[in-house]
Amino acid sequence: MGRGEKSEMLKMSILMMIMMSSVLMTIVDSSRSVQRDVDSEEPEIVRRHLLANGLGVTPPMGWNSWNHFSCNINEKVIKETADALVTTGLSKLGYNYVNIGKCLLYLLSSCIYSSSYLIKCFKFLVCFSDDCWAELARDQKGNLVPKKSTFPSGIKALADYVHSKGLKLGIYSDAGMRHKVVTMLGSKCQGIDYLKYDNCNTDGSRPTIRYPVMTRALMKSGRPIFHSLCEWGDMHPALWGSPLGNSWRTTSDINDSWLSMIANADMNEIYAEHARPGGWNDPDMLEVGNGGMTKDEYIVHFSIWAISKAPLLLGCDIRNMTKETMEIVANKEVIAINQDSHGVQAKKARMEGDIQIWAGPLSGYRVALLLLNRGPTRLSITAFWDDIEIPPNSIVEARDLWEHKTLTQKFVGNLTATVDSHACKLYVLKPVA
Repeated sequence: MGRGEKSEMLKMSILMMIMMSSVLMTIVDSSRSVQRDVDSEEPEIVRRHLLANGLGVTPPMGWNSWNHFSCNINEKVIKETADALVTTGLSKLGYNYVNIGKCLLYLLSSCIYSSSYLIKCFKFLVCFSDDCWAELARDQKGNLVPKKSTFPSGIKALADYVHSKGLKLGIYSDAGMRHKVVTMLGSKCQGIDYLKYDNCNTDGSRPTIRYPVMTRALMKSGRPIFHSLCEWGDMHPALWGSPLGNSWRTTSDINDSWLSMIANADMNEIYAEHARPGGWNDPDMLEVGNGGMTKDEYIVHFSIWAISKAPLLLGCDIRNMTKETMEIVANKEVIAINQDSHGVQAKKARMEGDIQIWAGPLSGYRVALLLLNRGPTRLSITAFWDDIEIPPNSIVEARDLWEHKTLTQKFVGNLTATVDSHACKLYVLKPVA
């Protein structure tokens, strides 16, 4: 080999080393960028996940008071709801959290839609300092104090009651100015198991600065507490929430309507790749049973939340559920998709007009398939194997989760079904040959 050739090879080797170093630095910088704000105040923290509490291995399930009761709650309602979760059998299905919601709608949205699709939402922030359960003034030690008028026994006594039922208690607070000092509820957080931490009354600082403060406080509380970040999706918490919480809101507040529910489903789906065991995308609580949608629309609502690995937090009056509502929220097969150990959020595989095909992998080489008709008329929908990552020549068995039956026909290459307006078909597909 001549000197010139050796010189060229040396130059190429140096160039390759520089390129590889650049790539490695880019990867390192990328992995650190999300945590830069998180770690700046406590450099001794070197773990990837600041909130290593072992919770949220599967999406949380339970109930939240806000959607149905707004701020008309008291300890009697909370206790009766805990009782109802047990007597209805819902707790055995996994609905274990009893969460006290916020007071007053902080985020008002005015949205523009075309047909059933969201075009643009304009948000108006209106903040009032009230959390339904807490007094406006703290005690002398800076701890939050339950309202004497509605929670006279205190949060600790309520937590003890809920725990006696085999359930867990959750509360609401916010990450803004009023709750900037995060002394929380005193010793071991008085038995609290879940914190929904909202984004109201902020001082203009970034949420990546505010939220870690509460995360660190929870780490020092002496008990594992599920941390639900409720930042409304404004600054894309799915991109930075993983080290800080067990779930993060990707959307504005839901309301009990088809358009609101579908809009939140759309916004949440964008961040599907960021959901995994220990940290989940949250499109807000369930409205099933509150009366604003049809049965078919509520089935769509529950189905999308299930395959999206979203928290399944009921928002109706558990004490007075109809048989129809119970049939939806107690569907064991649909719940099993949500709680599947594979922990992968489904995504839209194909969209054509009012037709959508959602799919996601499940454990055991199975696939969850949702055929969704968002339009005003009945439609035929076909899902092709190559769209949902099933080998094209596979023979597939299909289980209809809302009809609770395995279809007699085996499918090769695709599956077609007729779907009513504002309705869906939900299957688990299993290759058999």
